[in-house]
Amino acid sequence: MSSGLRALPVLLMLGMALASLHGGGAAAAVFEPKVLQSVVSVLPFRPGDPPGGQQQGPADLAREGSAVAITEDGYLVTADHVVDQAISITVRLPDGRQLPAEVVGRDRPSDLALLKIAESLPPLPYGPEPALAAPVCAVSNQFGLDGSVTCGVVSAVHRSGMGFNPIEDFIQTDAVANPGSSGGALVDAQGRLVGLLTAIFTRDSDANIGVNFAASAELVRRVVEDLLAHGEVRRGKPGLGLAPLKREERAQWAGLRLWGVQPGGAGETAGLKRGDLVTAVDGRPVRKVAEAMSAIHMKRPGEVVEITVLRDGEALTLRLTLEP
Repeated sequence: MSSGLRALPVLLMLGMALASLHGGGAAAAVFEPKVLQSVVSVLPFRPGDPPGGQQQGPADLAREGSAVAITEDGYLVTADHVVDQAISITVRLPDGRQLPAEVVGRDRPSDLALLKIAESLPPLPYGPEPALAAPVCAVSNQFGLDGSVTCGVVSAVHRSGMGFNPIEDFIQTDAVANPGSSGGALVDAQGRLVGLLTAIFTRDSDANIGVNFAASAELVRRVVEDLLAHGEVRRGKPGLGLAPLKREERAQWAGLRLWGVQPGGAGETAGLKRGDLVTAVDGRPVRKVAEAMSAIHMKRPGEVVEITVLRDGEALTLRLTLEP
């Protein structure tokens, strides 16, 4: 990218100015300042880093990350890739103090990790799934600058199959995110956690282009609860084999083809049959295998997942109990 700023066309600049005068756009998003006390900077020390953890310049600062207080007793959630291969981890608090952090648990399929520090920070409450175009703000350690706040809107929910992680349930937002944002908080106007920043969709660089992704609060809660209780995430087995529809089928239907049902498995017990057209999982329309599997993995072994299928022209919703 060029180090200079490109000039905007005059008409576009005028339009932006008018929008700001009328209170429109992302600038109108409401932000709860208390959120800043719940988001910390994460400084991983990896082989080859400068001794003593001394940062040398912008490139070193960009290797930092973020984390969010999730309980009152020092537990923080971050993106797993922030701490990957780290020999040691230091957390920089909002007041500037630096404390060592311990990795309590990691879940690579969802790219989430749980840290522990010897300090009590105010945890962010989980928020409900945000509506499309709802105002949200990203709070993170962008480029090592600590507590940066950028605001935008929710562009999409339940994004899956993006290719970042095996299990994805993303909130898409145009709130600015840059290196160092990973593990930061995506919050609603009430200061509730609606997502954890984990990925930037880009072509030629890892800088923001307005298409950024945060693991949904639902997925974060699911993973954190298991890591706290078991030190690992326990996922159930549906006993199903799913595949995308063939090109010629897509003109008539949308969904996934059930090509295999494990004998005696959860799918067969639920009444699913080879050849069924799966259209939704727990009420979510599915078009990609990753969308179906991500929805299924929101539930634990022993919990029920509703699978909606089209069979012989009839829509059926079957209840599948996940196996350990």
